[in-house]
Amino acid sequence: MFRTTAAITCMAALGVGLWTAPGFANKANDTLRVAWDQQIDNADAYFNTNREGIILARMVWDQLIDRDPETFQYKPALATAWRWVDDLTLEFDLRQGVKFQDGQPFDAEDVVYTLNFVSNPANKVLNTTNVGWIKNAEKIDQYKVRIHLKAPFPAALEYLAGPIPIYPHVYYAKVGPDGMGRHPVGSGPYKVESLEPGKSITLVKNTDYWNDSPKGKPKIGKIVVTFPPEKTTQLAELLSGGLDWIWYVPTDQVKNLEKVKGLTVTSGETMRVGYIYFDAAGRSGKSPLQDVRVRQAIAHAINRPEFTKTFFASTANVLKGPCFPTQFGCYQGAKQYDYNLAKAKELMKEAGYPDGFSTTLYAFRQPPSWEDALAGYMRQIGIQASIQLLQYPAFRNKNHEGVTPISFGDWGSYSINDASAILGNFFTGSADDFSGDKELQGWVQDADTNSDPKKREELYKKAIDRIMDRMYWLPMNSYAVYYAHTNELNFTPYKDEIPRYYLYSWK
Repeated sequence: MFRTTAAITCMAALGVGLWTAPGFANKANDTLRVAWDQQIDNADAYFNTNREGIILARMVWDQLIDRDPETFQYKPALATAWRWVDDLTLEFDLRQGVKFQDGQPFDAEDVVYTLNFVSNPANKVLNTTNVGWIKNAEKIDQYKVRIHLKAPFPAALEYLAGPIPIYPHVYYAKVGPDGMGRHPVGSGPYKVESLEPGKSITLVKNTDYWNDSPKGKPKIGKIVVTFPPEKTTQLAELLSGGLDWIWYVPTDQVKNLEKVKGLTVTSGETMRVGYIYFDAAGRSGKSPLQDVRVRQAIAHAINRPEFTKTFFASTANVLKGPCFPTQFGCYQGAKQYDYNLAKAKELMKEAGYPDGFSTTLYAFRQPPSWEDALAGYMRQIGIQASIQLLQYPAFRNKNHEGVTPISFGDWGSYSINDASAILGNFFTGSADDFSGDKELQGWVQDADTNSDPKKREELYKKAIDRIMDRMYWLPMNSYAVYYAHTNELNFTPYKDEIPRYYLYSWK
């Protein structure tokens, strides 16, 4: 039902006449024009938390370690070798001959400055899970550093291969996060030529990019990123030849796009998971949501298989726990909530709300039809949910302010294949933690920092059992992203949901 309605709406918005072969691409100008859904409030990778910021970081900066997008194997990047000295010390040999885009040579000072800056709580990076495990970094010599950990953190290499880019220390010390956000400088395959907040980012090939990078030399000369506010606008621009690549194509548009000559549509499941977060702790004020029976009733009222089938590609799956199944520690045997309206109504009656109540559902990114569907499910048990659909920074801020009774969001774990990247963010007492469960927080913190894999699995299991039993977080489904692009582009999607434009080329 939802799919049909949405398709009609979008087709009407675009106009049937647009479904013809468009005149793309900008191959002749060696310029790839792409659309991102979310604007980046600060291009400094440590001061934004959305997926688009992660993508930009991979283009402009490099990490100590790279992770093969196909095999998930670690490869040398700015570090040529690494070793655990003990449970609390990692040592890295650094690559010689690398230069940042401002001409400054890379060495140990850059690693030490970057890691000491971002791990210092006074500097207030946005996602402390990514760097909070770092005690400090120490220069051993010009091309050797040690990272000292606060406590054992087995997933350290996974983080160093992901959301921890290395900055040029002289430039960063001079301009700080605001300056880096306005004029990013890195050692990566692309340079930022221009950045107009909220409008566009233009990247040009770094012709001096260092040899032997696992990312390889970039092939496309220029990439122009824009942020069309609506998916219908993106589709219209793609069809009229104004864009060459878009993603998160609505499922109900796929069959139409597949018929368009000159376009290719691809899809694949990603590590991103959808969730509904309940304010069990009462941060947003006293409400029925603090009653576990109400949260369980909502879980039974939402038909997750139908929702997933309606809005996502067939490769998406309903989740059994609050994490992605491949992530280390993502236990799959916790209590499940099937679609059962009778059970849901019984729980609402037991909780003292047989006629329901009113609340507000906060969401971001997703098409309004998704929130409409969720509100419709809740209306079946008397809950009237008004919808607040926001841009991601506003959504994140509302959550951190603790004013959101119910949130519908998604989380890509920074593409880290370890449960610490999701449980460690939402259930350790951070600004994103709405459980208020101190015992649960302790289990997750212990799991995140224990060097014994079996013990970690046991602790994550206890945590996931608690989350599902008390229904702090309703895991919805994995995301299966549809991409649409000119068929003159060689493009490969990856499960970690990072489009690596430096790997793409024209046919």
